[in-house]
Amino acid sequence: MSKLLHIDSSILGGNSVSRQLSAQIVASWRAAHPGTEVSYLDLAVNTPSHLSAESLGFRLPAGADLSDVQKRENAVSEALVSQFLAADVIVVGSPMYNFTIPSQLKAWIDRVAQVNRTFKYTDKGAVGLATGKTVIVASARGGAYSTSDIGNALEHQESFLKTVFGFMGITDVRIVRAEGLAMGEAAKAAALASAQAELATVTQVPAANQPTAALAA
Repeated sequence: MSKLLHIDSSILGGNSVSRQLSAQIVASWRAAHPGTEVSYLDLAVNTPSHLSAESLGFRLPAGADLSDVQKRENAVSEALVSQFLAADVIVVGSPMYNFTIPSQLKAWIDRVAQVNRTFKYTDKGAVGLATGKTVIVASARGGAYSTSDIGNALEHQESFLKTVFGFMGITDVRIVRAEGLAMGEAAKAAALASAQAELATVTQVPAANQPTAALAA
């Protein structure tokens, strides 16, 4: 049985387009891949604290003397990275806030980007350890950024997620995008229709660690 981790990060609750899309992606994935086990993480509700001297304990050498606070923070980081590593598919609802991802989602990434767990350094550079996973990003944007060089230069949301997941060894990163949501009702309707068509397509494709033949069977 494959495992899917569903993550939301928007602070808008029921008014969030990224939440709407991520839920639809999960439903479509489960319909196409019966038996998928789903776990859910709402980072707007359960936000890990941002990295601090106390929460950096997982980066200290093995056997280091940790304070009680560091031990508690380590437990949070361990739970998050273990949940991430156990998943075959990760669906990430990510709106664009000020040209990048929500700070809640960045806090989660800082907890799971752990040396010798999700990546390691070698004499040839960094090597990702979280290979064989599929990430599907439900991307929501008020403006349009994908259709011009200027927009692409300003965008540090999807590009950042592709970079950080790639750094951890995940090369199968799929984007379901709804952009131009604040540019009028016609633009919003077109964006949502485009995203619906895209999610119907990307969820039919097997996960990176699932052979096509297995899906057909």
